[in-house]
Amino acid sequence: MNETPHSLGSARTLWDLVVRRAGRTPDRPVLLQQDRTLTFGELRTRAERVAAGLYGMGVRPGTVVSWQLPTRIETALLSFALARLGAVQSPVIPFYRDREVGFALRESKAEFFAVPGVWRGHDHTEMARRLGAKGVFEAYDTLPDGDPSVLPAPPAEGTSVRWIYWTSGTTSDPKGVLHTDRSLIAGGSCLAHALRLTPDDVGSMAFPYAHIAGPDYTVMLLLYGFPAVMFEHFALPDALPEYRRHKVTVAGGSTAFYSMFLAEQRRRPQEKVIPSLRLLAGGGAPKPPEVYHAVVREMGVQLTHGYGMTEVPMITMGDPRDTPEHLATTEGRPPAGMEIRIVDGEIRLRGEAVCQGYLDPAQTAAAFDADGFLRTGDLGRLTESGHLVLTGRLKDVIIRKGENISAKEIEDLLAAHPAVADAAVIGLPDAERGELVCAVVEQPSGAERLTLPAAVAYLRAAGLSVHKLPERLEVVRELPRNDTLRKVLKYRLRERFSRP
Repeated sequence: MNETPHSLGSARTLWDLVVRRAGRTPDRPVLLQQDRTLTFGELRTRAERVAAGLYGMGVRPGTVVSWQLPTRIETALLSFALARLGAVQSPVIPFYRDREVGFALRESKAEFFAVPGVWRGHDHTEMARRLGAKGVFEAYDTLPDGDPSVLPAPPAEGTSVRWIYWTSGTTSDPKGVLHTDRSLIAGGSCLAHALRLTPDDVGSMAFPYAHIAGPDYTVMLLLYGFPAVMFEHFALPDALPEYRRHKVTVAGGSTAFYSMFLAEQRRRPQEKVIPSLRLLAGGGAPKPPEVYHAVVREMGVQLTHGYGMTEVPMITMGDPRDTPEHLATTEGRPPAGMEIRIVDGEIRLRGEAVCQGYLDPAQTAAAFDADGFLRTGDLGRLTESGHLVLTGRLKDVIIRKGENISAKEIEDLLAAHPAVADAAVIGLPDAERGELVCAVVEQPSGAERLTLPAAVAYLRAAGLSVHKLPERLEVVRELPRNDTLRKVLKYRLRERFSRP
């Protein structure tokens, strides 16, 4: 076959993509996990058998199937089996519990629910039954199985909604985000082409497969024909032997992952923590410029960061050939087909990778403007070169005495302080000012405790305007984060430090 990654990306459905890749390189590995290997050919044949087993259980095209499973080869097989059937999938992050899981099951009207049984000390099967879930079945080591000859024809088009992903739901209930096969293929294609990967690379999935990054990353593997190592539970330094064993060349996930790899490198500065590694890549959270410079300087690898969200898995991505200035200070450029419009500072998006909206029609109506652009709630600007610079969140702007202050600007400066491992800046209610600026910092091991006067002096020396200087500093052992891409949960900090 002479298909290129670009022609593979023209596949109508995710199952088309599996079939094309299996026909091209059936014996090459796609997923690696401990001692196990799944090839592209096996992905197709085994997923079809699982699809037949699901069909025998009553799953049909359009049936809503929710699954709450860890990052395992079996999870990928189940997901592609459902894609083969044309079912509607509702993945749920495995760390979620009764409130979030119950909400997702009710809102999606799931007819079946796949769980891992007892996983990491939590009985998912018992929780599913307690929540009154329908069609509960365990899918950890054992998957449904059947004869593929009973299967109906695979989906003929990829523009119907077949995916319901859930936003993190920090201050309110999560939102069900509606995706199609084509929107997921578009997102994964953009990521693959931006990173300029080759069939010789070895990737890694250190994030939950149930996250929107799961299909995003898997599309990339299918397009370029290289494998990725799956981590059911990611922690450093425990995961390092697997990175070394499989000679991983591309790792990452988000800014928190970069910082974790960097911390490991600093523990052994005389040797490369992952000798085969050449690129860290990710997105999902802001990246302070100092993190980029530290990774390149101390780890000796390139770092490319991007911008995405559950609603649009790939918006922009840094190009390894970009200048260090662009890679450090921007989120990269949008791919062809992604339109970015800045309206009153807000980033708005239109393109094939953009979701179809939300389960709640009212949320969909509020999310799109009259021209069909998605309102992201993020603030930013485009440079003359077309690179996107994020400047904060609409909800993350601190208004102090009528002046707008970007939390991100202060966070980026604090990130360069040697006594700061990570920082989150929040606005707290204040009778006199409206809001006051509060910096919450996490310090590296062994650092002298940072004080407010020292932090203010540092920020003054860095050129921060006087009206933006923090009036309060809190030092915490660890910033609260979510369980997917390790984003800092600022609402928890506001709740904690707003108390009298």
